[in-house]
Amino acid sequence: MSIKVGDNAPDFSLPDQHGSTVSLRDFRSKQAVVLYFYPKDDTPGCTAESCAFRDQYEVFKVAGAEVIGISGDSSESHQKFAAKYNLPFTLLSDKGDQVRKLYGATTAFGFIPGRVTYVIDQEGVVQYVFDSMLNFKGHVEETLKTLQQLS
Repeated sequence: MSIKVGDNAPDFSLPDQHGSTVSLRDFRSKQAVVLYFYPKDDTPGCTAESCAFRDQYEVFKVAGAEVIGISGDSSESHQKFAAKYNLPFTLLSDKGDQVRKLYGATTAFGFIPGRVTYVIDQEGVVQYVFDSMLNFKGHVEETLKTLQQLS
């Protein structure tokens, strides 16, 4: 099952790059969330995508959204990745891909964890889904357009 526009975003709790637990419900009624699933820390495509989110992070904040990246990498891997590229947002460790499966952001080409971005409004409703393995920067551009239309 894939989460679609209009669906309630499933809640979850995962460890971040500092070992703290972050839950989606923590943001409810406070701000929108840009939730992006990516395959792996420190790979060319994932680095390009994460750096594009980094470069627009203040624009996301002004639009009232928090950016959260999720992959199956460990918290330690996320910590190194965030430090290396000065990523100012939260990276969550989804060991076993349970949250990825919950959202239906499973695989690309049958074996690579997919690259899918969700815009979730303050009420927890999915307003936009962008699914593209190769259009790294498109995730940022399309997500910003959606957020600007919501505000």
